Amino acid sequence: MYVLGIESTCDETAASVVEDGRKVVSNVIATSVKEQALYGGVVPEIASRRHAEYISATVDKALVDAGLTMQDIGAVAVTFAPGLIGAVLVGVNYAKGLAYAAGKPLVPVHHLRGHIAANYLTHPELKPPFLCLVASGGHSHIVMVEDWCRYKILGRTVDDAAGEAYDKVARTLGLPYPGGPSVAAAARGGNPKAYKLPVPQVEGKYNVSFSGLKTAVINEVHNAEQKGNAVNVADMAASFQERIDQILAKKLLTAAADTGAKTICLAGGVAANGRLRQLVNDGAQKLGCRVFLPELKYCGDNGAMIATQGYYEYRDGNLADWTLNGLPTLPIDYR
Repeated sequence: MYVLGIESTCDETAASVVEDGRKVVSNVIATSVKEQALYGGVVPEIASRRHAEYISATVDKALVDAGLTMQDIGAVAVTFAPGLIGAVLVGVNYAKGLAYAAGKPLVPVHHLRGHIAANYLTHPELKPPFLCLVASGGHSHIVMVEDWCRYKILGRTVDDAAGEAYDKVARTLGLPYPGGPSVAAAARGGNPKAYKLPVPQVEGKYNVSFSGLKTAVINEVHNAEQKGNAVNVADMAASFQERIDQILAKKLLTAAADTGAKTICLAGGVAANGRLRQLVNDGAQKLGCRVFLPELKYCGDNGAMIATQGYYEYRDGNLADWTLNGLPTLPIDYR
């Protein structure tokens, strides 16, 4: 079964065709990242307008690259939540019109479920149950994936998500957007022990908080500037990256030990961070757990992950009618 997946929750307009939830036949991404970088982060109105401009050509190219037509497609999957609502609505409305015109089933996909499903593309042998850390620009969750479409939230951020903290720290240090890759690049030449950054405490054993950590970096930089001192960008980037990755890894591995999970996964844009991958791998070996990591190209937003999860949502009977609407927020365990 070929599923066409459409993603438009932030600054990537993406479409992909995936066969039977595992084999990527085509994967096309049009991004407005360079334009957003001019403002140091995503401007929702600009993102929405670019989605409207790019989406038709992006979907057409995904079909052409796959060598297929809409007659060959078994279902149209689209991200309907959560995300920037204007951006989400572009994808949802385009998918509704396309599915209606072609007489195909419409499958609603939760964005975070899509990120988790990216692991299925890299590891065909992977199947639930497993424990997953989903860390991206707007979300940081520790989730028990009980079945293909059944989830239990164990922990989450209570304020800034990991990716959001990376973006804000990068801007403070004068590094380009998106923050995750730029901070990681700067950190390669830095000393992770140079700056003593706090470990935020939060209620909930597996919950995380990054607002205070971000603020600590900002205050350190501002205090140095007021005294006429220079902050070593590489050292600060390395210190921040080490602290945030240590927190994420510790929470995930603690949850794995407590639940007895034997399979651990990472998902989302922050899952591309090399230091986080190393920490999780090292810790999992001590626990006797297997670790599955998505290919770097599937860590960011893409249509393949939506098509993949769409295949399993379709099998689970999760179909939408023509009243489907986009939502800015929605828990991953919504059904």
